[in-house]
Amino acid sequence: MSKLEKKLSKLPKTPGVYFFKDKTGEIIYIGKAANLGNRVRQYFQASRYRDAKTDQLVAEITDLDWSAVETEVDALFLEAELVRRYLPRYNIMLRDDKSLLYVRIDIKSDYPTVKLVRRPLDDGAEYFGPYLSGFSLKKALRYLRRAFPYAISRPQAQKRASLYYHLGLDPGLEESKTTLVDYRQNLRKLTQYLRGHRQTLMREIEKEMKRAAKAKQFEQAAKLRNQLQHLQALSQQIIFSDREIQDAAKDQALVELANLVSLKQPPRRIEGFDISHIGGTDTTASLVVFVDGLPYKTAYRKFKIKGLGNDDFAHLYEAIKRRFKVDNIKKWGLPDLILIDGGKGQLAAGLKALDEVGQAIPTIGLAKRFEEIIINQQETKNNKPEFEIINLPQNSHLVKLLQRIRDESHRFAVSYHELLRTRRQTVSILDQIPGIGPITRKKLIRHFGSAKAVMSASTKELSKVISRKMAIKITQHFKRPSYNRE
Repeated sequence: MSKLEKKLSKLPKTPGVYFFKDKTGEIIYIGKAANLGNRVRQYFQASRYRDAKTDQLVAEITDLDWSAVETEVDALFLEAELVRRYLPRYNIMLRDDKSLLYVRIDIKSDYPTVKLVRRPLDDGAEYFGPYLSGFSLKKALRYLRRAFPYAISRPQAQKRASLYYHLGLDPGLEESKTTLVDYRQNLRKLTQYLRGHRQTLMREIEKEMKRAAKAKQFEQAAKLRNQLQHLQALSQQIIFSDREIQDAAKDQALVELANLVSLKQPPRRIEGFDISHIGGTDTTASLVVFVDGLPYKTAYRKFKIKGLGNDDFAHLYEAIKRRFKVDNIKKWGLPDLILIDGGKGQLAAGLKALDEVGQAIPTIGLAKRFEEIIINQQETKNNKPEFEIINLPQNSHLVKLLQRIRDESHRFAVSYHELLRTRRQTVSILDQIPGIGPITRKKLIRHFGSAKAVMSASTKELSKVISRKMAIKITQHFKRPSYNRE
């Protein structure tokens, strides 16, 4: 019996995620299943129809591995995260969906909604994902909406509760069927579920239910009972979830990382830093957080760098010193490990900042060009750090994890930089008009949406927002030959 056949015989009948590997050990495909044993064996059944791409995949498989989870709900999130980490080539070749999906929840809004979007924005809302299977995600949300009723859009001039409210799927804010405070509390439960804290959430709801019943608040107790029943039934559905809280010791990449930097146990919380700017302007720094090898987006932070100039070392030094201020440590805690996007110079700057704030947190760098892992080996007599450069195979579990964290910190830094640059460019046009102060600028942008729209507005339209005298000044300013109004 071959190695592959032995593993096939040991596959459990539980939900989970499976990994197909080629002869070099590279992960070439990641999939999810309601029943690992049945699903994986289907690939190797001679009588089963397969298309040409799947035949090509099966021909390359020489080994497999898997990670069993409680429900398919858990499997969806683990699959999504691992595909983004390893980028297996067959997941791209075989995937039917044209784009990834995210769940967007604007819980801070005066009328919070839950929507599916293709791209997360830096708009203050919470995003969950990405998800590879749009069909599975939509099906999961349909069931979750029964337990946590939510609105999918803001009503336009609607005073009555929608049909969704009468079906038990909408909070009914229009007729004050639910208060905004209660609705937000309900959405927090939904986000807690999406983060993978299902069991904790169900215990909390059960306690609330018992307290309400004891206080003779029977209507509230009944609502909580129904919510609990919906969640219990959810585990029986063929759907998938957002976040798998897996044992860090079971993640091979984290075990390798612990061995690499001589940690006693795999790091649970890893924080990644990166800098973004163009020519030293609108400089930003990102802080992304991975817990148990998976992104924890609600813990992400961003910094608008105060230092000027094109000096990544100085900017990184500033960001890390600000991150580890006493107040921030109290609010955010401490990571088990820090990953810096860059080589020796960036790592040295980060270590200097940590030393000055009295923190001895294991810190490594990842240089982009050759994906070299930079480790602080020891202190020399001159009290200067001495680095060790480690090169691992590009398909190793550890490199894939570090690349995932590095790429996420880069994406987050760039998105904030683009936002600041857009704001600066928008403000600079109105700044050139004499007599226009920050309050007037803000009022105009809020009303018209952009500086370009202000430029195109007539005196009459501007007069609805500001004084006629100021409106005339603006229209006359933009009529100068130097401005193209087309």
